[in-house]
Amino acid sequence: MTGEADLATLLATLRVETRPGEFVFVFATPTADPPAWLTQAEATVRENAGVAAVLSRARADALGLPYDFVACWLTLAVHSALHAVGLTAAVSTALAREGIACNVIAGLRHDHLLVPSSRREDALDALARLARAPSC
Repeated sequence: MTGEADLATLLATLRVETRPGEFVFVFATPTADPPAWLTQAEATVRENAGVAAVLSRARADALGLPYDFVACWLTLAVHSALHAVGLTAAVSTALAREGIACNVIAGLRHDHLLVPSSRREDALDALARLARAPSC
């Protein structure tokens, strides 16, 4: 099933869903036996130096894992095509204008944003304004 590629349509139909809780990035260096907690990750990215993982803050705390960025998880509830152009740029620009950091994870059907927990409401407001703005 192909997602939407037209930026104006994507923005006009943009809804944002929030995942409960707080999330953090942690890192696992490569070993013969990966740590068991990797199976509990919400998302992972294999990097040259190891695996970056997103865990719930509660899970990371329980495991004693170090982190320095506490985020809330926002999902762009619009099915964007992988070849769509401009959605990530529009969203990150709207958040940057408000001074809100944004880490994007692209999924097959949705994009996910990890923004500072302390700026959750500001991010939601900025994205709502983006969705209401007239298309160019």
